[in-house]
Amino acid sequence: MAALLNAPQREAIHYLDGPSLVLAGAGSGKTRVITHKIAYLINECGFEPYNIAAITFTNKAAKEMQERVAHLMGGRSPKGLTVCTFHALGVRIIRQEAVHCGLKPQFSILDAADTVQIVADAAKDSDKGIAKQMQWQISSWKNAMIGPDEASQLADNELAAAAAAAYAEYERTLRAYQAVDFDDLISLPVRLFETNEEVRERWKARLRFLLVDEYQDTNRAQYRLLRQLAGERGMFTAVGDDDQAIYAWRGADVENLRLLQQDYPRLKVIKLEQNYRSSRRILEAANTLIANNEKLFEKRLWSEHGPGEQIAVHGCREADAEAEWVAMKINAHRFEARTAYKDYAILYRGNHQARVIEQALRNAGIPYVISGGQSFFDKAEIRDLIAYLRLLQNEDDDLAFIRAITTPRRGIGAATLEALGHYAGARHIGLFAAVFEEDLAEHLNARQLEAVREFANYINRLKYRVTREPAGRLLEDLLASTRYEAWLFEHLDSREAETKWNNVRDFVGWLTRKGDEDGKNLVELAQTLTLISMLDKEDPDFDGVQLATLHASKGLEFPHVFLVGVEEGLLPHQASIDEDKVEEERRLMYVGITRAQRTLTLTWCERRKMGKEFRPCEISRFVAEMGGDLKLGQRRSNDPLSREEGRDRAAALRAMLERGGR
Repeated sequence: MAALLNAPQREAIHYLDGPSLVLAGAGSGKTRVITHKIAYLINECGFEPYNIAAITFTNKAAKEMQERVAHLMGGRSPKGLTVCTFHALGVRIIRQEAVHCGLKPQFSILDAADTVQIVADAAKDSDKGIAKQMQWQISSWKNAMIGPDEASQLADNELAAAAAAAYAEYERTLRAYQAVDFDDLISLPVRLFETNEEVRERWKARLRFLLVDEYQDTNRAQYRLLRQLAGERGMFTAVGDDDQAIYAWRGADVENLRLLQQDYPRLKVIKLEQNYRSSRRILEAANTLIANNEKLFEKRLWSEHGPGEQIAVHGCREADAEAEWVAMKINAHRFEARTAYKDYAILYRGNHQARVIEQALRNAGIPYVISGGQSFFDKAEIRDLIAYLRLLQNEDDDLAFIRAITTPRRGIGAATLEALGHYAGARHIGLFAAVFEEDLAEHLNARQLEAVREFANYINRLKYRVTREPAGRLLEDLLASTRYEAWLFEHLDSREAETKWNNVRDFVGWLTRKGDEDGKNLVELAQTLTLISMLDKEDPDFDGVQLATLHASKGLEFPHVFLVGVEEGLLPHQASIDEDKVEEERRLMYVGITRAQRTLTLTWCERRKMGKEFRPCEISRFVAEMGGDLKLGQRRSNDPLSREEGRDRAAALRAMLERGGR
């Protein structure tokens, strides 16, 4: 086992004298370090699996880590070991300490769509776009551990002021629903640990060693959670790469790397610089590019792989031509190199670039798969079903109550719900509880009262069965008794209804399997549902070109990468140029370059459509910053440049590249 590790990896695994930061460059084997360290702690150092937590940022990373630990430990993951996301750990803490957080253990976790609705109600503004921006602002404050009072002092524009005004009401509504949002999953445990020593010490004793993956992506609240759990002794290993910090827009704070050194003066910094992924030319370009950023830690990737092919740069007339050229190139290269479609990735800065690429791939008969597209859970039909599950789990969840009672419609309209809402509000109780109050008869007519009570009784009957019957059987009964399939086909054209019904069947099948495998009933499944990723549904054997935004590509690698739209205003993005935040965009470019194992091709357009107009484009400054060892391709189009134009353009490009290479 040790023979497979290089010297810095071994040092990172064996270091236990205090806190350590492992600066793991792209492709340097960071997951190997974390998984081997878990095995080392259990096998050689006498740690109980129960006392170790490895914290990741995605369910996919947690799942991969668990599988790799199981492989190292003889095929089975150690019982009691915690490998989960920050948010899943937060759920676990809140569930066990619910009473200290002012919640019941059956609290609901609301997703972005629910919270936008609550913000809109709190702000008395029905414009969904504005509510979304306010929700984003409140979320940023919560990630930075800023409460409503401080937020109103910090608000420096009209939108922020409106968000600050709605913030306190938003928080009150969440608690009234016995619900939390995603940000609460971190901030509630932090506040609990900061104010309740007994609870904090219990969790510190429980989680004696922490391993944090993708440390550069932590926000301030997550850092405070780590500090609370690690305490002064700092028994943790943080693994990250400051050169791949690309989530500032999502609240990630690269300052946390600096804070780590400040708060833990004994911090041991270990650098992993050997790359096992890419050719030397690709690494050289990545190193040369990222050297233009101010560095907290100096590091330079190197590899024992050969020099590899030159990085190709190709200019195209416009986006359609770019997409067609990439599709043609993939087909030709695949034929020559006898590769599979899944060996190729097309990466881009923004989702809006995908449509024209998809079109070109379809025209060329190339199968593809999109990463980071609409989540399965965001589909309306899945959210309909989840509303029922949330209501079974927490009858105070008014949003779930409203969605479930109106989907499918049961002759219960807005007037009925409004009257019920007014009554419940005056009595300070949830809608579900209000249904059974005797005085409600004074506010609803007999037909309305009968309809809402019939629904609530139905939910109670289901709830009674939850602990007595398998999840799958209950789900099938739920679909049958609500006539959900018939409702879809009555309200939609048959093709759309069929697609939605197939998604529902997939979802029910998946939940049924999950319930059987994990021995969980329907309510237990519902509680973890918001955090479960449908990545289980992805077929790893599907042979298709991978399309992804640069943000979604982090952590992935491919033999052949096409990075498209490498232009000023797109990469770096115009907003970052205007706000003088080009460093993060440069890190994004670095992430893109380091996804490639063997070949990397950059493309850019001379003009790009903005609305109905075309605007001229310039090649991105990042191309020159990659150094001079690039292969410049000539554009071919029906609209050729004159010879002089072509010569001038090539000369200008070469001069720019030489400047960058010096």
